[in-house]
Parts: sequence; C-alpha cells; structure tokens
Amino acid sequence: MTANELEALKYPIGKFESINTWDEDLINRYISTIENFPKQLKNTVKGLDKITLQKRYRPEGWQIAQVVNHCADSHINAFIRFKLCLTEINPTIKPYHEGAWAELKDGTNLDISLSLQLIESLHGKWTILLNTLQMDDYNKTYFHPEYQRTYNLANALATYDWHCRHHLAHIQQALKNAF
Repeated sequence: MTANELEALKYPIGKFESINTWDEDLINRYISTIENFPKQLKNTVKGLDKITLQKRYRPEGWQIAQVVNHCADSHINAFIRFKLCLTEINPTIKPYHEGAWAELKDGTNLDISLSLQLIESLHGKWTILLNTLQMDDYNKTYFHPEYQRTYNLANALATYDWHCRHHLAHIQQALKNAF
C-alpha cells in the first residue's frame, strides 16, 4: 500500500481545515451534524455482529467498535470543553491520549450499546446547549496545552462537525473494504 493510499484511508473525507470566518448558516449546519450524528451512527452499525465490529477501516487502524467507543470518549471531552469555555475566560483544557483510551477495556468492548446510548444522550444535551448560544459566544476561547494554541468555539464546533463525518466514513469504509 502506498503512502497516498494509506493517507486516503486515514482521511476519507479529507483532513480538517480550520475556519477563519463563520456565519449563522454555517454554525447551524454544524449544529445539525451534532444533532443528527447519533441516529446516523446507530443506523450505520445497526445489526452488526461481533465479527463485523472487529473489522478495521485501514491496516493497523481501529476496529469499528473502537471507533464508536472513541466517539463517545472524544465527544464527552468536547462537550466539557464547550461548557468550560462558556463559563470561564480562556480556560486551559485537559488533553487526553485518545490512542491509549481506545485500548482500554471499554474502548475495545464489542458491546457498543452503552457508547451508542451515551452518544445519543450527550448529543441531545450538546444540541440544546448549542441552540442557546449567540453568535458572539463562538468567539470565546480555550487554550489547548498540548498544541500550545488557543481555539475559539466556532473552530471547536467545526472540528466536531468534521469528526462526526470523519468517523462515520471510517465505519462505512470498514464495512465496504475491511482490513
């Protein structure tokens, strides 16, 4: 497999690109992704057996079950970062080691029902929160110590719009061409 082929498998919808400007329509599109992700995810993995949940989207990539469990972990962290950002001035967030989390027992668990329930509930709360924000709220920032960078909520929301679509594409890829 060439480096370009592997890159295409890693990023089936392309790499995330930061946004510099945004408007209400763009923010609403991102909120729609957050709101609809649980249903899309549930429909994508509905009826998969334990053998299928172990399929990988690329060589040495995560199994489908790990991708689902990762989304629960990642989106919990994102939701907390949003709440910190809305209640503090430029808080420093806590990074986590997603690869290590994915290897913990709850990350490799083939029973993804709890992660699906968590994602559904979490995204419900997240959508309620997002729908209460004013456009100025998206200028609020947090500091990410791992990257030594400040992020605004607009870019954070854009990141998780991409993250939802990125991992749905990984699962669809694994179902079509498992490794």
